[in-house]
Amino acid sequence: MYTQELLSFITKLLGRPHIHRNNEYAFNCPFCNHHKKKLQLNLETYKWHCWVCNERGRTFFQLLKRLKSPKRLFSELNDILGDSVSYNFKETDKKDDKKLFLPKEFLPLYIKSDSPNYKHAMKYIKNRGITNKDIIKYNIGYCEEGEYRNRIIIPSYDSNGNLNYFVGRDFYDSKLKYKNPKVSKDIIGFDLFINWNLPIVLCEGVFDAMAIKRNAIPLFGKTIPKTLAKKIIEKRVKNIYISLDNDAQKDGVKISKHFMDNGISVNNIRLPQGEDPSSIGFSKFLTYINNSVNTTFKDIMKQKLGISI
Repeated sequence: MYTQELLSFITKLLGRPHIHRNNEYAFNCPFCNHHKKKLQLNLETYKWHCWVCNERGRTFFQLLKRLKSPKRLFSELNDILGDSVSYNFKETDKKDDKKLFLPKEFLPLYIKSDSPNYKHAMKYIKNRGITNKDIIKYNIGYCEEGEYRNRIIIPSYDSNGNLNYFVGRDFYDSKLKYKNPKVSKDIIGFDLFINWNLPIVLCEGVFDAMAIKRNAIPLFGKTIPKTLAKKIIEKRVKNIYISLDNDAQKDGVKISKHFMDNGISVNNIRLPQGEDPSSIGFSKFLTYINNSVNTTFKDIMKQKLGISI
């Protein structure tokens, strides 16, 4: 195909690469200028990701845009890729008017430190069942200074690899447990990791979603964002598992009915009182999923009337 031509184009842009494996190459990152080749690109999927600064995207056009490349390079890339991918200048230029950034004091937890705050942060997330793989996958970090001082930072990225939200959780258990950016929550949490061809799990918070591990979307609350509801219907998701806290069952009923009205199968997960996915862990939660049954409209009516199912 056009792999060699595409590789030549990227090489002129970023310099000579190291070969990782079939169609995957590592380049020096132009964003963090790390001395090792940590920017990984896939010539088949067009995804790219720097393992140091976490800049990422799902198309090479996004890479060109982040580099503020001249329009001739966009045209050249368009010619190479042909009809497989296209770039719309007008549509893309409308985006990112208010781009969200991680706090400037953000420190990734996968970089070890002797700092007492680092040790407290690691102890906290380990107690919440977060693994080292989770730290890397979700780019979890913390802040020692600034507005988010002494807080775990858990980012959420959209399907293009752009930051769309983050949660700041205090790891010293102060009165203000959570401090989040004042931006719209009408987003799709962890969208970057969602496979819309598989069943999805809707849960309240990021720790719940990370504990569930498989295709779980945090709602950042008890109600479903309009953008998420619309995408679930558009993608024709076949099955949804809803796992909200016991005090949010009425909200779960509303969400269930909305999707059932649109022909989507829904399973409501009822956990023991006071428990949530992050407290019971992945293995036990998987048992609840496997033992769950489809919610019916009769079940919805019973819940509305306060009758135990």
